[in-house]
Amino acid sequence: MTAGMPSFPAYAEQLGQALAFMRGGEHFLIVSHVQPDGDAISSTLVTAWLLAKLGKTFVMMNESAVPLRLGYLKGSSYIQNMNEVADEARFDRIIAVDCADYKRIGLVSERFAQGCGLLNIDHHPTNDHFGTVNLIRADAAATVEILYDLIEHAGIPLDVEAGTAVYTGLLTDTGGFRYSSTSPRVMQIASAILTLGVSGHLLAEHLLEKMTKAQLLLLQRGLANLTFSADNRIAWITVGHADLEATGATSEDLEGLVNYARNVEGVDVGMLFKEAADGCVKVSLRSSGAANVSAIAQTFGGGGHVRAAGCRLDMAMQDAVNQVIQAVSEALKG
Repeated sequence: MTAGMPSFPAYAEQLGQALAFMRGGEHFLIVSHVQPDGDAISSTLVTAWLLAKLGKTFVMMNESAVPLRLGYLKGSSYIQNMNEVADEARFDRIIAVDCADYKRIGLVSERFAQGCGLLNIDHHPTNDHFGTVNLIRADAAATVEILYDLIEHAGIPLDVEAGTAVYTGLLTDTGGFRYSSTSPRVMQIASAILTLGVSGHLLAEHLLEKMTKAQLLLLQRGLANLTFSADNRIAWITVGHADLEATGATSEDLEGLVNYARNVEGVDVGMLFKEAADGCVKVSLRSSGAANVSAIAQTFGGGGHVRAAGCRLDMAMQDAVNQVIQAVSEALKG
């Protein structure tokens, strides 16, 4: 085991099983979760990089498009949006990355052959081990951290291409190395990647500082309806589909908006309620640690982490707000 890597036997065994799964096949389908974020796209690309190093072929596919801001990642243009692919070929060797549960894969699961082998690589504590082979580390800051361990386990030297993707996943899932998940191991990995020549400061500026005009206009609208509970421990922002249309924003422009509710002094749980085009409401929850928002999200069919989670509710906006706030209030009382 490499210095800094978790040394508990079960993890080493999982790494070995995951690598055996990759070596045991020739052609793979790599998938991540719907509406992919930095870690999901980076994990997809790092997995593809590792398969290529092992002499394997692959197809990368997602139900959603790659966020524009991640277009700098080498190979990202080859991640297929299944809605734009006419070929409905089935795959019998699947690798799912950063999917907390099977349903997060979305409609891409329709491309899985019956009885397929499925390697599930993930860091969410709510992961239900849906794979035929599972590589899960709930204490990892991001799925790319686990993939970095897998690459080390395989004895393959990292290069700038894969290093940039790993750094991107770590940077986005730790909020710029600010969240409690930023462990010594995370910083060790980041340091090793910077040594390769990856420009961490440029990635941070692009991913964490830059903002589109549409995003700024959406922020303006969102902050105008920022609401607090009577005790000021809960804050939430609502964004209607009409707000997206009026500003020309996309769902990608919503990223980070929930933090404006959570970061207010005295607020323990911040939330963002987003109305989708189909009328459902998607909820993002962020916690100071006073409440386990993963457990709250699970009661509504969602999941995530103790401090960051999400769910989808098929109901009107105000009903969704009322139900989730009630659940959060009860959790804070406990």
